Amino acid sequence: MENQIMKIWKKAVGILAVVGVALSLAACGTSGDKKDNATKDKNPSSVDAIKKRGEIKIAVFGDLSPYGYLDADGKNQGYDVYLGNQIAKDLGVKVKYVIVNAEERVDALKSNKVDLVLANFTKTPEREKVIDFANPYMKVAIGVASLKEKPITEVSQLKGKKVIVNKGTTAEAYFTSKQPDVILEKYESKTQQFQALKDGRADAIADDNSYLYAWVKENPEFEVGIKELGDVSTINPGIKKGNQSLLDWTNQELEKLGEDSFFAKDYAATLKDFFGSDITAQDIVLEGKEQ
Repeated sequence: MENQIMKIWKKAVGILAVVGVALSLAACGTSGDKKDNATKDKNPSSVDAIKKRGEIKIAVFGDLSPYGYLDADGKNQGYDVYLGNQIAKDLGVKVKYVIVNAEERVDALKSNKVDLVLANFTKTPEREKVIDFANPYMKVAIGVASLKEKPITEVSQLKGKKVIVNKGTTAEAYFTSKQPDVILEKYESKTQQFQALKDGRADAIADDNSYLYAWVKENPEFEVGIKELGDVSTINPGIKKGNQSLLDWTNQELEKLGEDSFFAKDYAATLKDFFGSDITAQDIVLEGKEQ
């Protein structure tokens, strides 16, 4: 009888041990799932987080016609906005545009103020160290505009002269490193810098040639005397460093749109009327594929 009781006791202990291990593993699994979910939830700009929120926050310029600007009704318009609207549509969410200046673009991503930057953002090695860039959708180089009656057609003419640049742009970086004899007049916004040129506070302005072409058409007393300085660069969507889900989704989206010549359509809808007849879509746009 005693042996029988011992056998029953040992069997019961064995069963309890197995149950205990199973419960322990289940608890670990639950804990791991919670940890994984918590990690995912820490990225407020992941594709899942954006879809759950029902809104994507996109940084754009508010004063850079025809790329990103506010129309007479205060509505966002332009080449970048046209793309932003399509991205939101294909994500199945609403879009909230956040107006930024050039030097605010990186910080807006790092602080999670925005999910994506579509603000004429030139891809550079320095910026790639702190944010990620999706595939390109436009090409650009630095140009220099000046009064037609005092044309500047060679960079050597700028030695000792005042040149207007926008803070945080490739033009500022280029002249700082490559042309130290040029006196830079730095401004916070596009509106300020173009007004400064009109007011005669400098001899020329240096900025992306793609929108200098548009600006001189609206201001025919000026011309783009130097059409290309430095390397030809690309304009790309900016994404917070490490946000792999949104980076992958955006690259797939850009490639898909490019297959349908979306960016040529974007150009026709937003840029064509702002340029002279000597500029075509092929001079400006890229169809969403890595170069």
